Amino acid sequence: MSHELVVSRIADSTRVLGPGLRAVIWVHGCPLRCPGCIAPEDLPFDGGVRWHLPELAARLGSLPVEVTGLTLSGGEPTAQAAALAELVDLLRADRDWSVMAFSGFPLTRLRRSSDAGVHALLDQLDILVDGPYLEARHADVLWRGSDNQQVHYLTDRHRPPEFDRGAGVEVVVDLGSVQWVGVPSVPGFRERFESAMFAQGVELAPSKEN
Repeated sequence: MSHELVVSRIADSTRVLGPGLRAVIWVHGCPLRCPGCIAPEDLPFDGGVRWHLPELAARLGSLPVEVTGLTLSGGEPTAQAAALAELVDLLRADRDWSVMAFSGFPLTRLRRSSDAGVHALLDQLDILVDGPYLEARHADVLWRGSDNQQVHYLTDRHRPPEFDRGAGVEVVVDLGSVQWVGVPSVPGFRERFESAMFAQGVELAPSKEN
């Protein structure tokens, strides 16, 4: 029987969370509690939306072919590693996706894991950003929130860019909803953004993917 994946939300396309045009899945649930976490609503293991993997693969597979990558964020992707590895298998049966993931755990620890699902997921990844977010080391660095985190190129699909500065943040307005995607270059971005929206009469709440 296929695994299910518990998801907080999905973005169909972005250029700020990995190379090229990518979809993003934020999984629900994280065992870590990094102070200053940018997405505290994704930390609890209860809640979220349960997706059957074939249905989720079909949803992502229907995206335009210009969307060539998938980024796995959260939450903590390795907490649902087996399901994510199966999802990538389903996706790559249709076309050759680039796959990137974030994890709060160092790559060295993940490689020592006794969880077969973690190893299956690592085998699928082209890029891994690892390490916990450290608020005191927040920096404007590519795809990371703090400069202790590292970008690991696990295959030859992508090469490190010549620059190592933040990719920026995208703000999407659609049918009255406002969503931002990316890694802010300065701490406190989320609070200031939400305060500015509230001052304009727009009250933000975490989006839910149905």
